[in-house]
Amino acid sequence: CMERLESKKINGQTYYYYSVWGWVNGKCRRRFQKYLGKPADIYKAMYKPAMPLHAEVFSFGLPIVLWSELKGQDVIGIIDKLCPKRAQGMTIGKYLGIAAVNRATESASKSGMWDWFRQTSLYRVLPEANRDTLLSQRFWDHMDAVSINDAETIWKSIIGMCLKRESIKLKEICYDGTNFYTFIDTFNNSCSLAKRGKNKQGRNNLRQVGYALFCTAEDQIPLYYDVYPGNRNDCPVFAEIVSRFRQFLNQMGWKFDVNTSLPITLIFDKGNNSADNISLLDRNNLHFIGSVKLCEHPDLTQISNKDKRFIECTHPELQGIRVLRFDKIKVYGKSRTVLLCYNPRLFEQQLLTLQADISKALSGLSNIRARLEDRANGLIKGGKAPTVDSIKKQVNTILRRQFLKDIIQIQIIEKSHLTLKYEYDTKKLDVISDTYLGKKIVITTRSEWDDQRIIKAYHDQYAIEHIFRNMKDRTTGVWWPMHHWTTQKICIHALCCTIATLLRALIHRRAKKALINIGYKRTFLELREIKEVLCTFKKSRRKMEVATMTVLSKRNEIQEQLLDIMGIPPVPQDVADILG
Repeated sequence: CMERLESKKINGQTYYYYSVWGWVNGKCRRRFQKYLGKPADIYKAMYKPAMPLHAEVFSFGLPIVLWSELKGQDVIGIIDKLCPKRAQGMTIGKYLGIAAVNRATESASKSGMWDWFRQTSLYRVLPEANRDTLLSQRFWDHMDAVSINDAETIWKSIIGMCLKRESIKLKEICYDGTNFYTFIDTFNNSCSLAKRGKNKQGRNNLRQVGYALFCTAEDQIPLYYDVYPGNRNDCPVFAEIVSRFRQFLNQMGWKFDVNTSLPITLIFDKGNNSADNISLLDRNNLHFIGSVKLCEHPDLTQISNKDKRFIECTHPELQGIRVLRFDKIKVYGKSRTVLLCYNPRLFEQQLLTLQADISKALSGLSNIRARLEDRANGLIKGGKAPTVDSIKKQVNTILRRQFLKDIIQIQIIEKSHLTLKYEYDTKKLDVISDTYLGKKIVITTRSEWDDQRIIKAYHDQYAIEHIFRNMKDRTTGVWWPMHHWTTQKICIHALCCTIATLLRALIHRRAKKALINIGYKRTFLELREIKEVLCTFKKSRRKMEVATMTVLSKRNEIQEQLLDIMGIPPVPQDVADILG
């Protein structure tokens, strides 16, 4: 095989060709020839590259990495196996997979799914996806094909395979519940989940949906979730969810109680406390770490923050925290290990809050006293005259915040006219500052653990709060918008959101294992900034198709590392071969 640069003279002009020659049937023949142009054309091609007509920019890093993780966990395959459909169009698994990836990148309504999809590089991976296949009605049709029981089975299969594939150890597990407000109409009877209750974002006027979650404390991997009516309180839900979670783990082959070689420790906050709930944990021999209200143990609370028995923690993450341990204190019917913890940072926050409450209360009381004096002096004559009961009601409203009634002493004097007197007791403030502020009481069945390990595990409760905060984020959260109005649709929506949370957690876990020391949000911000640029060039006379070229945007060291650990090639053309 031989290559040649050949020239031809046509009408006095010299034209050059690139050709390849080889032996054909014993004779040397030209196998390939490509026109290069005149000498000036060759020079322009070498030193004056053609300018593109235009460029299109697509979101590459985050959606492609998420889709890679989705494929790696075989989410689509699991859904298609449990919810098969005839071979027509995209499968149910692909529809729910696209919805989950969307939730983890830039949450959009189902009607806006195509507008989001066409601006990402997923068009390479899913060439069958187009404007017609990604209509909102198509998503709703495929969501209808998944029952509530199917959603539970799908999640159990996904997380069961994930725990084995990723070798995730179940040691400390956090639990908590939250709620999401909706805009479901009051008279909509198609949804048994959306109920009015105490909304944690202050939207008590709207119907809400409850959402409970168990996750690993170390990597924030969601393990089990459930949705329930929004008018149910945390305490009664706790017992039901724990029982279901225990059954779920037993089905997966993991034991939950203290009799195993590596027993699980359940971590939860005091909002789930009740005698029945703690009794349930005791009956099932479950290890747990929680906390109790200060008012439930006044003897411990009255211990001075300056007590010399406090021992300061040496762990870097517990800097400044001091602890006093009691190994046998009766809590909810049994003797347990109790840690009285003092945190100076918590003390400063609570003291500033209390001082702000005092200042606001004194201002309100001053206004009431001034109005009573104005009425006594005849400056205020109209309106309904105040009474002792009405003044008490106003005062109680002003002093409704914690500790205010102890610190500010009130006296209502009734003579010819009403007079309000109040006194700010600084000694009471000093006592409260030295006892109540900055303290937490942690309880546990882990009597064999040292103080610092118990406190560190209790602080890991932030993991699930972190998940809820990210789910509710209006910019990068996975839950909103939720334009679904039936119980079944909301359950499938919750499944997609939980899958999205799992994908995010796994990606961040991989980054940490690769020693990329950046935070959760920073990880996805770096991936989000990786773009694919598609350049389109002018069509030449000899070419039937428009010439295009794709390239990734310039990447920093962290972005290169993130793509590398996820196995994503830096050449966009190769992505479809890997993920398709």
